Amino acid sequence: MKTAVIYKSRTGFTKKYALWISEALSAELFEASYVSAKMLEAYDTVIFGGNLHAVGIDGVKLITRNLLKLKGKRVIVFAVGLSVPDEKIRNEVLNNNFSLDERERIRFFYFRGGFDRSRLSLTDKILMALLKKKIENKKRKGLKLADDEKGMLAIYDKSVDYTSKKSIEPLVAYVKG
Repeated sequence: MKTAVIYKSRTGFTKKYALWISEALSAELFEASYVSAKMLEAYDTVIFGGNLHAVGIDGVKLITRNLLKLKGKRVIVFAVGLSVPDEKIRNEVLNNNFSLDERERIRFFYFRGGFDRSRLSLTDKILMALLKKKIENKKRKGLKLADDEKGMLAIYDKSVDYTSKKSIEPLVAYVKG
């Protein structure tokens, strides 16, 4: 079975997972900007990974726009975000990125990444600063902060890496199984 692992990564955490997955499956690894729908025809299993950006999976349109061309192939998508993996987060990402029909065709996994403000683009740095200010204002008003908001304030000035090679085991088992 021929497998391709494709990724789009802004800060390197998604790339790290893609590399681990490609190694575990002896799969070919591609950065998404170098992949065309035509290339995907050569593979039995197509795995795409993208980082979360405001609950959207960066670059996933490569898969959703070409899902008909991938008929008969196993299609897997993984997203990498800062939130602790749980069913609520998983469902939120699924609902915001895939239609019901797409969810039937795509097997989805969520992995925890990290945060490194120094690797962000200028636009993302500005957006993160605005988000921090919004959370701080909420805190100042005495409003209850969500766990993700508390976590954001705790790590904003630090670099953190929550990636774990062990996290890919269910995905690898699914492909091998």
